[in-house]
Amino acid sequence: MTLHYHGTPITPMTALYELAGRSFCVSFAAPEDVRRCHQIGQSVMLDNGAFSKFTKGAPTDWPAFYSWCERWLNRPTNWAVIPDVIDAGSQEQDALIREWPHGQRGAPVWHMDEPLSRLLRLCDEWPRVCMGSTGEYWKIGSTAWERRMDEAWNELAPRHRFTPNVHMLRGMALSKERW
Repeated sequence: MTLHYHGTPITPMTALYELAGRSFCVSFAAPEDVRRCHQIGQSVMLDNGAFSKFTKGAPTDWPAFYSWCERWLNRPTNWAVIPDVIDAGSQEQDALIREWPHGQRGAPVWHMDEPLSRLLRLCDEWPRVCMGSTGEYWKIGSTAWERRMDEAWNELAPRHRFTPNVHMLRGMALSKERW
Protein backbone atom coordinates (compact mmCIF):
# COMPACT_ATOMS: atom_id res chain seq x y z
CA MET A 1 0.00 0.00 0.00
CA THR A 2 1.25 3.47 -0.84
CA LEU A 3 0.59 6.46 1.39
CA HIS A 4 1.11 9.91 -0.08
CA TYR A 5 2.30 12.66 2.24
CA HIS A 6 1.46 16.04 0.76
CA GLY A 7 4.29 18.47 1.42
CA THR A 8 3.51 21.80 3.00
CA PRO A 9 3.17 24.71 2.89
CA ILE A 10 0.23 24.41 0.50
CA THR A 11 -1.30 27.57 -0.90
CA PRO A 12 -3.83 28.94 -1.22
CA MET A 13 -5.36 27.85 2.08
CA THR A 14 -8.45 26.54 0.25
CA ALA A 15 -6.19 24.02 -1.53
CA LEU A 16 -4.92 22.76 1.83
CA TYR A 17 -8.47 22.33 3.12
CA GLU A 18 -9.40 20.38 -0.04
CA LEU A 19 -6.86 17.79 1.12
CA ALA A 20 -8.55 17.32 4.51
CA GLY A 21 -8.40 13.69 5.62
CA ARG A 22 -5.16 13.04 3.75
CA SER A 23 -1.62 12.71 5.08
CA PHE A 24 0.77 15.65 5.26
CA CYS A 25 4.49 16.25 5.53
CA VAL A 26 5.35 19.33 7.55
CA SER A 27 8.98 20.38 7.69
CA PHE A 28 10.61 21.84 10.76
CA ALA A 29 12.14 24.31 8.28
CA ALA A 30 8.63 25.57 7.33
CA PRO A 31 6.33 24.66 10.24
CA GLU A 32 3.55 27.20 9.72
CA ASP A 33 0.90 24.62 8.69
CA VAL A 34 1.59 22.04 11.41
CA ARG A 35 -1.39 22.93 13.61
CA ARG A 36 -3.82 23.02 10.70
CA CYS A 37 -2.51 19.74 9.23
CA HIS A 38 -2.73 18.15 12.66
CA GLN A 39 -6.38 19.21 12.87
CA ILE A 40 -7.49 18.16 9.37
CA GLY A 41 -5.05 15.39 8.43
CA GLN A 42 -5.21 11.64 8.80
CA SER A 43 -1.49 11.52 9.54
CA VAL A 44 1.33 14.02 9.82
CA MET A 45 4.95 13.23 9.07
CA LEU A 46 7.23 15.69 10.84
CA ASP A 47 10.23 16.25 8.61
CA ASN A 48 13.47 17.30 10.30
CA GLY A 49 14.22 19.96 7.66
CA ALA A 50 17.75 18.65 7.00
CA PHE A 51 17.36 18.86 3.20
CA SER A 52 16.10 22.46 3.33
CA LYS A 53 18.87 23.45 5.74
CA PHE A 54 21.49 21.69 3.60
CA THR A 55 20.44 23.44 0.38
CA LYS A 56 20.57 26.83 2.15
CA GLY A 57 23.80 26.15 4.04
CA ALA A 58 21.95 26.83 7.31
CA PRO A 59 22.70 25.18 10.67
CA THR A 60 20.33 22.72 12.32
CA ASP A 61 18.99 22.88 15.88
CA TRP A 62 18.18 19.30 16.84
CA PRO A 63 17.10 20.05 20.46
CA ALA A 64 14.52 22.52 19.09
CA PHE A 65 13.36 19.87 16.60
CA TYR A 66 12.98 17.32 19.41
CA SER A 67 10.84 19.78 21.39
CA TRP A 68 8.72 20.57 18.34
CA CYS A 69 8.15 16.85 17.73
CA GLU A 70 7.14 16.24 21.32
CA ARG A 71 4.16 18.53 20.89
CA TRP A 72 2.93 16.98 17.62
CA LEU A 73 3.65 13.27 18.17
CA ASN A 74 0.58 12.94 20.40
CA ARG A 75 -1.46 11.18 17.72
CA PRO A 76 -0.69 7.51 16.99
CA THR A 77 -0.63 8.09 13.22
CA ASN A 78 1.96 10.87 13.40
CA TRP A 79 5.66 10.17 13.08
CA ALA A 80 8.91 12.06 12.51
CA VAL A 81 12.04 11.77 10.41
CA ILE A 82 14.94 11.23 12.80
CA PRO A 83 17.67 13.86 12.33
CA ASP A 84 20.25 13.12 9.66
CA VAL A 85 23.12 15.00 8.09
CA ILE A 86 23.32 14.97 4.32
CA ASP A 87 26.71 13.83 3.01
CA ALA A 88 27.84 12.61 6.45
CA GLY A 89 29.05 9.11 7.19
CA SER A 90 27.07 6.24 8.65
CA GLN A 91 28.66 6.66 12.08
CA GLU A 92 27.42 10.24 12.37
CA GLN A 93 23.96 9.16 11.20
CA ASP A 94 23.84 6.34 13.75
CA ALA A 95 24.91 8.73 16.53
CA LEU A 96 21.89 10.93 15.71
CA ILE A 97 19.62 7.88 15.84
CA ARG A 98 20.94 7.03 19.32
CA GLU A 99 20.18 10.60 20.46
CA TRP A 100 16.58 10.47 19.20
CA PRO A 101 14.35 10.89 22.31
CA HIS A 102 11.01 9.70 20.89
CA GLY A 103 11.69 5.99 20.33
CA GLN A 104 9.79 4.19 17.61
CA ARG A 105 7.80 7.35 16.76
CA GLY A 106 10.67 8.22 14.45
CA ALA A 107 12.10 6.82 11.25
CA PRO A 108 15.84 6.83 10.55
CA VAL A 109 17.18 7.87 7.15
CA TRP A 110 19.26 5.63 4.93
CA HIS A 111 21.14 7.70 2.36
CA MET A 112 21.53 5.97 -0.97
CA ASP A 113 25.30 6.47 -0.97
CA GLU A 114 25.60 4.49 2.27
CA PRO A 115 26.22 0.72 2.42
CA LEU A 116 23.25 -1.54 1.71
CA SER A 117 24.08 -3.40 4.91
CA ARG A 118 23.07 -0.27 6.86
CA LEU A 119 19.71 -0.17 5.08
CA LEU A 120 19.12 -3.84 5.90
CA ARG A 121 20.03 -3.28 9.56
CA LEU A 122 17.74 -0.24 9.85
CA CYS A 123 14.83 -2.16 8.33
CA ASP A 124 15.44 -4.97 10.83
CA GLU A 125 15.49 -2.55 13.78
CA TRP A 126 12.85 0.07 12.93
CA PRO A 127 9.17 -0.15 11.93
CA ARG A 128 9.71 2.53 9.24
CA VAL A 129 12.83 3.70 7.37
CA CYS A 130 13.26 6.70 5.07
CA MET A 131 15.38 6.60 1.93
CA GLY A 132 17.25 9.77 1.01
CA SER A 133 18.73 10.54 -2.39
CA THR A 134 22.28 11.76 -1.82
CA GLY A 135 25.73 11.68 -3.35
CA GLU A 136 25.77 10.42 -6.92
CA TYR A 137 22.09 9.43 -6.43
CA TRP A 138 20.98 13.01 -5.71
CA LYS A 139 18.84 13.29 -8.86
CA ILE A 140 15.71 11.20 -8.39
CA GLY A 141 14.93 9.14 -11.48
CA SER A 142 18.42 9.34 -12.97
CA THR A 143 19.99 6.16 -14.34
CA ALA A 144 22.34 5.92 -11.35
CA TRP A 145 19.44 6.52 -8.93
CA GLU A 146 17.28 3.84 -10.57
CA ARG A 147 20.15 1.33 -10.53
CA ARG A 148 20.82 1.98 -6.82
CA MET A 149 17.13 1.79 -5.93
CA ASP A 150 16.90 -1.56 -7.73
CA GLU A 151 19.94 -2.79 -5.76
CA ALA A 152 18.32 -1.71 -2.50
CA TRP A 153 14.99 -3.40 -3.20
CA ASN A 154 16.67 -6.54 -4.53
CA GLU A 155 18.43 -6.83 -1.15
CA LEU A 156 15.35 -5.97 0.93
CA ALA A 157 12.73 -8.14 -0.76
CA PRO A 158 14.19 -11.60 -0.06
CA ARG A 159 14.83 -10.76 3.62
CA HIS A 160 11.28 -9.81 4.52
CA ARG A 161 8.04 -11.72 4.29
CA PHE A 162 6.27 -8.39 3.81
CA THR A 163 7.76 -5.32 2.20
CA PRO A 164 9.31 -3.10 4.87
CA ASN A 165 7.60 0.20 5.58
CA VAL A 166 9.82 2.56 3.58
CA HIS A 167 9.26 6.25 2.98
CA MET A 168 11.05 7.62 -0.07
CA LEU A 169 12.00 11.20 0.72
CA ARG A 170 11.22 13.45 -2.26
CA GLY A 171 9.71 10.39 -3.97
CA MET A 172 6.02 11.20 -4.38
CA ALA A 173 6.32 11.61 -8.16
CA LEU A 174 7.50 7.97 -8.35
CA SER A 175 4.57 6.43 -6.50
CA LYS A 176 3.36 4.53 -9.55
CA GLU A 177 6.85 3.25 -10.43
CA ARG A 178 8.29 -0.15 -9.52
CA TRP A 179 9.67 0.99 -6.17
